[in-house]
Amino acid sequence: MSPAHTRFSLFKNAITIFGAALTTTGAILFLAFLLLELAGMHANPYVGMLFFLILPGLFVAGLVLMPLGVWLAHRRDAAGLTAWRPSWPKIDLNDVTQRRATAIFLASTIANLLIVLVAAFAGIEYMDSPQFCGQLCHEVMEPQWAGYQDSPHSRVVCVQCHIGPGASWFVKSKMSGLRQVYAVTFNTHSRPIPSPVTDLRPARDTCEQCHWPEKFHGDKIRTIRTYADDEANTESVTTLRMHIGGVNRLDKSATGIHWHVSRQNRIEYIATDDKRQVIPYVRLDDGKGNVTEFLADGVADAASLKGERRVLDCVDCHNRPSHTFAYSAERAVDEAIAAGGFDSAMPFIRREAVKVLKVAYPDRAAAFRGIQNGLTAFYKDAANVPKASVDRAVATAQHVFARNVFPAMNVTWGTYPNNVGHSDPGPSSYAGCFRCHDDSHKSRAGKVISQDCSLCHTIE
Repeated sequence: MSPAHTRFSLFKNAITIFGAALTTTGAILFLAFLLLELAGMHANPYVGMLFFLILPGLFVAGLVLMPLGVWLAHRRDAAGLTAWRPSWPKIDLNDVTQRRATAIFLASTIANLLIVLVAAFAGIEYMDSPQFCGQLCHEVMEPQWAGYQDSPHSRVVCVQCHIGPGASWFVKSKMSGLRQVYAVTFNTHSRPIPSPVTDLRPARDTCEQCHWPEKFHGDKIRTIRTYADDEANTESVTTLRMHIGGVNRLDKSATGIHWHVSRQNRIEYIATDDKRQVIPYVRLDDGKGNVTEFLADGVADAASLKGERRVLDCVDCHNRPSHTFAYSAERAVDEAIAAGGFDSAMPFIRREAVKVLKVAYPDRAAAFRGIQNGLTAFYKDAANVPKASVDRAVATAQHVFARNVFPAMNVTWGTYPNNVGHSDPGPSSYAGCFRCHDDSHKSRAGKVISQDCSLCHTIE
């Protein structure tokens, strides 16, 4: 058998043929999906996973299998099945057959490289998309995805806050992603997803690229509407003048709430719980050489505390900027009434909506049935309540539940505290500002972190 014939025969093995089939199939399907993507027909995240991750993987696997098959075939022949010896092919471009074969080889190599590069770029871009983060692992990320879509930051992609620029952050995020994929695959992930995210990028690298706390100045009016559980759903209106503050343009002094994150000050604290709700130690450096340490009652010194030490930044108060949930069914219903979701003329609608929303349902389907049955039964004999109002109340209550409660992930009212301000006392209340402003954090000189309401707002 001639050496040339033997060389070509090495390609005629099952592994190489299978690799060629994988590569060809992967390339054809990838190009077809790419055309669909360019035409705007791609929307499903699972199709995106197939398009950007699986098909390129098949393509590359085929490219690897083809030379592997040739190498194994060569080892078989070298064992004595043939007398062929490896030698470099003699290339003569004056030969029409060799010239054509060389051109085909170069063209296919360039095409393969382009496909791999496009697939790699598209895959990275897809993995950085909110749809990949929020929809691919549907059950696990459903609460965060629901909050994100309804947040002021719904046009900010996840990676701008969760992943930094550069190769180191890319490698770090993908390694973390592998652990998460393992946890989802083998159902070992936490329920609910822990918060806060301990390795989140610093706020000055994320929040302050769009917001500049020192440039906020003056007050902001906030109106809070609450409703009673009586027949008339009696409304109470509280108007707060929030002292947002900032840096005074004239004397450069920091005032108001944003004094906490002014560059003139450096505030550190130690939290002794995972959710950063228990803060027994605060340290203030005013930038003028004055350092004051505040200790909660019963704490001797900072060295005796075991916990996380942080420099205070935006997310220590705005800890749910893109994944906000109502801290109680009462608050969620009040907001829905104020927004017109519930008809406030319906007798006892506030009380009844809260009642059906606070039931511990096993899943969403059961919750929707329970909400519908509960409200429909209560208003069944109410002659002065139109059916349309009842149907609207049912739909609104179901929406409120779906937006805030996720039984599969053990997310319910108050699971995720929101540290902006402070909540009313109750089973799902949170301290917020009062984590530090409680009149019990004192310096050795007797100075306290005041709980004076007028520091942050004036009630009008």
